[in-house]
Amino acid sequence: MTSYNLTSTHPTAFLLMGVPGLEHLHIWISIPFCSAYTLALLGNCTLLSIICSDAALHEPMYIFLAMLSCIDLVLSTSTLPKMLAIFWFRDRKINFYACLVQMFFLHTFSIMESAMLLAMAFDRYVAICKPLHYTTVLTGPLIIRIGLAAVVRGVTLTIPLPFLLRRFHYCRGSVIAHCYCEHMAVVRLVCGDTRFNNVYGIAVAVFIAVIDLLFITLSYVFILRAVLQLASREARYKAFGTCVSHVGAILAFYTPAVLSSVMHRVARQAAPHVHILFANFYLLFPPMVNPIIYGVKTKQIRERIIGLLLRKVA
Repeated sequence: MTSYNLTSTHPTAFLLMGVPGLEHLHIWISIPFCSAYTLALLGNCTLLSIICSDAALHEPMYIFLAMLSCIDLVLSTSTLPKMLAIFWFRDRKINFYACLVQMFFLHTFSIMESAMLLAMAFDRYVAICKPLHYTTVLTGPLIIRIGLAAVVRGVTLTIPLPFLLRRFHYCRGSVIAHCYCEHMAVVRLVCGDTRFNNVYGIAVAVFIAVIDLLFITLSYVFILRAVLQLASREARYKAFGTCVSHVGAILAFYTPAVLSSVMHRVARQAAPHVHILFANFYLLFPPMVNPIIYGVKTKQIRERIIGLLLRKVA
């Protein structure tokens, strides 16, 4: 049984259950999780290496992509190592403050990823709808301000959560029925009025989804209108081609989130492990597939990856 700190109302540590009901399959579940994490590390580190080492790729589109790769690396690394420790070594214990830190990084960088997808939509809007002003609009200082705004928004919206959770009394045990410290999973162990936490968590999720998706959709409405006004089919195809990777990244991020949300509401009677597996899919899928999407669909990235592979073979 986890010991409690006598000078505080919170436990000294929590126990993460992993995937409740499927404990006997943890070793097998770890195989796709470890594979996804390995792909995420290799893919995002390769993208960062290529973009940083090639001056020709020091353009707004690729700088935003490098930022997205950094976010994906932090997002996956904040949860996967501990998750694999649970699956492989049954190391379920996590310090109370380590749990809050993990939760902070998880939610902050999820919000930052959404912000970065919005920034990349703005980049495509300017490139296609205002091509003559592209270099004068998306300047270095503006890109830095956009990156800082994404960080500030993520931190500002998430920082209240650990402080709110720290002040509660935990009398419903210390076992978290999840693979990582997710906000609502921790709130379920609290005794007391948690309505503010519930409302705040939902409000932040809705705010991020509605605002970011609204502006991303508006960007693509203007892009679609501009592309359809191009005279030649080849020009339209080329313009659409520059957006395919970004659309793929948007779908990779938002589709699992929507599916997980729908599952929580439609399949309430489903076994807990179903919801947890969907939540893990939402967490792992974007960092794994984003480098693949951009590596396959972006000509400049693809050519450099092929050149890198050929040099290693030679």
